[in-house]
Amino acid sequence: MKIFLIEDDEKILRLVTAQLEKYGYQVITPENFQTITDTFTKEQPQLVLLDVNLPYFDGFYWCRKIREISMVPILFISSRDSNMDQVMALEYGADDYLVKPFSYEILIAKIKSLLRRVGEYTPIQEERTFLWEGLTYYPERLEMSYQGKTELLTKREGGLLDLLLTDTPKIVRREQILNKLWDDEHFVDDNTLSVNVTRLRRKLDSLGMTNVLHTIRGQGYQLRKE
Repeated sequence: MKIFLIEDDEKILRLVTAQLEKYGYQVITPENFQTITDTFTKEQPQLVLLDVNLPYFDGFYWCRKIREISMVPILFISSRDSNMDQVMALEYGADDYLVKPFSYEILIAKIKSLLRRVGEYTPIQEERTFLWEGLTYYPERLEMSYQGKTELLTKREGGLLDLLLTDTPKIVRREQILNKLWDDEHFVDDNTLSVNVTRLRRKLDSLGMTNVLHTIRGQGYQLRKE
C-alpha cells in the first residue's frame, strides 16, 4: 500500500515515514516540489498526505491538481489550524484535515478510515485485471492500456469501465450505473453521468479504441467493438 507523503520539513518527513513503515505502508516522497503530479502519476499511491506550506506552490494547489486526475484519498497534515484553511482544503477536494502536532495513533486511524471508505484497506491480494479486445484495465490502479499506450482514470470513470467490462456485451442501464457510482441517484442529474461517459470515451479514443463505448438511447451504455 503506497502513501505519497508531501512534506518539506525533513524532521517531520523522517518521523512520519518511520511510523507509517511500522504499519507496513510504503512511503513515497516528492522527487521535486515543482513536479508533484508527475511523481503522483508515476507512483500511483493509494493515499496522499499533504502539507499546506510547501516550496513553489502550496498544498491547496497540489490538492486541486491531484483531484483533476484522481479521486485518491487526500489527508492534509498542517500546523495551520484556522477554520478557513480547513474549509479551503475540503473545498479543493481533500477528504480530511489533521492539525500538527498530532498523535500518530490518530494519523494511522484516519488513514485506515479513509482507505476503508474507498475499499483499499484490504489484505494484500492478487491484482485484478480485465482483458477485452486488446484493452487491459487494472481497477486497483485505475489504469487502462492498449497497444503500448496508458491512460489513468478517475474513480468514477474507473467504476463505469468496471461495470461495462463486467457486463459486456450486455447494455448497462443508467440506473445500474447511478446506483453503483453515486449513493443516491435522485441527486445526480443526467448531465453528470453524461460528462463521466464522455470523459471515459475520450480516454478510450486517445488509446486508439475509437467507437467502442456506445450510448443506447433510452436504455444505457454498451461496450462493443465494431
